Amino acid sequence: MEPREILNINDIKELVDNFYGKVREDDKLADIFNKQIGDRWPEHLEKMYRFWQTILLGEHTYYGSPFAPHANLPVEKAHFERWIELFFQTIDENFTGDKAKEAKWRAAKMAEMFNYKIEFYRNNSSSPIT
Repeated sequence: MEPREILNINDIKELVDNFYGKVREDDKLADIFNKQIGDRWPEHLEKMYRFWQTILLGEHTYYGSPFAPHANLPVEKAHFERWIELFFQTIDENFTGDKAKEAKWRAAKMAEMFNYKIEFYRNNSSSPIT
């Protein structure tokens, strides 16, 4: 199938499902995600659908703080780099256009910010604001 625009919730679901399918099998990320999420994958995917629906489609369905669940994960810059690599790969395989570019830009900025904040809290013995 040719890459296409991200236009609706079905496109968001395809993006999220394909991306997290890769994450769940990835040598660097699978153990961290599977340990943290456990048997709550359907719940996590639903939350990710709402998050990206809010961000990319402007349909406000996500409520919450995206950083808080990640604050104490055992991750480093290399994990975020792999996360971004898989996300970009998923976008490039399936989507094109302005929303695809925006998704990649926002994901990269989010990974950069999360990595920075996790390192800051880890190195400054302060507690994350959740």
